Formats: sequence, C-alpha cells, structure tokens
Amino acid sequence: MSPMALPGALRAWSWLTVRLRGAGETIPRAVMRLVMGWEFWESGLEKLHGENWFASIQSDFPFPFNVVPADLSWFIATWFEIVGAVLLWLGLGTRFVAFSLLVLTFVATAAVHWPDMLGMWSDLLKGYAISDMGYGNFKLPLLFVVMLLPLVFNGPGRLSLDHWLAGRIGLDREARPVADLAAWALAAAVIGIPFVMLLPRLGADVSPVFHRPILSLS
Repeated sequence: MSPMALPGALRAWSWLTVRLRGAGETIPRAVMRLVMGWEFWESGLEKLHGENWFASIQSDFPFPFNVVPADLSWFIATWFEIVGAVLLWLGLGTRFVAFSLLVLTFVATAAVHWPDMLGMWSDLLKGYAISDMGYGNFKLPLLFVVMLLPLVFNGPGRLSLDHWLAGRIGLDREARPVADLAAWALAAAVIGIPFVMLLPRLGADVSPVFHRPILSLS
C-alpha cells in the first residue's frame, strides 16, 4: 500500500517516522561518537600524565592481557584511548576503533568490576551501580558498551570521514542489510569475543565481599 492510500493519521505517522529515520542516519551516531570520544580522551590523558597502576591489578586482567608487561599494557591502553577518541570524533575507521575500545572496556570490567568466581555471580545485581557500593560497579562500563555496539554494527553515520570516503571510492552505502547465517555468526563473534573475558575463574569461595573501586579506565 502506498503512503497516499493510507488514512490521514497513518500518513502523518509515516511522514514523521521516515524523516526521523533519515535524521537518525546522522544525529544519534554522531552524538555517540562525541560522547565516547570525550570519555576515552579524558581517560587517555589521565593515563598519559599519571602513574602506572596496572601492575597492582595485572593478575586480574583476562588472558592474554594478564601476561603482557604492565608498562606495555599501560602504553597500549593510553594511546588506544587517545588516538581512538580522535578517530571517533572524525568518524574514521569507526568500526575497528569502536570494537577495539569495546575490548578495552571489557578488559577493564573484568579487572575491576566483575566477580572473580562463579559462586559470586549473585553479586552482579548489586554491582549495577556507578557509585562505589562494592560488588563491582559495572553500570558505567555497561553504558559504554551500549554506546559502542551501535558504532560497530551500524558505523559512524553520515557525518563522518568513513561515509565521505565510502562515497569517494564508490562503495555502495545504500546496499540492503543482509541477515543471513554469516551475519549472525559475525554478530556472535563481535559480542562473544569481548564477553569471554568476563568468564570468572572456577571456584566456590564466596566469603570475601566483592569490593573493588568504581571503574576508571584512567
């Protein structure tokens, strides 16, 4: 049915939604890039001008980051955040940058926001907090993940260098999305690879209260 054949109220709704979707190609993802860029920029600068405290939590990092020298981990995290922030603002290499920062966020979450043992998973609901209330405080990194995932899957939007370059080299930006088996496998990898880092060590010791500082990627 064509839009003109719809009743008046439905035509008005269709007119509204198609324009919101049109603007949605630019505004929401640009806002996510600006906010995430600022968060990681601040975090990276704090590392750049601060002292390396990774050595004190290196054993809490998921593999293979727990075997990387603390100085190297600090260097990588610092510059991934600073350079990644700039690239997010520009919308350049957005999917790769967003996925890299997604992995960085999961590493930080596993190190300071997540139960160490399977027996402590009951603490997860208590950890859904931003203030330092113990039990993990993983609400802030979760919000980061919620903002980074759309950039991985949908790209930076029209207000970006990626979009401009795609037009310059003739990539078909208007191709219809494909939701085949390969697409779902790729989606599972994008989400699953970072989540593997959150798998706690096997154990039944639930006596310690899970107190760790609120997430600071800095």
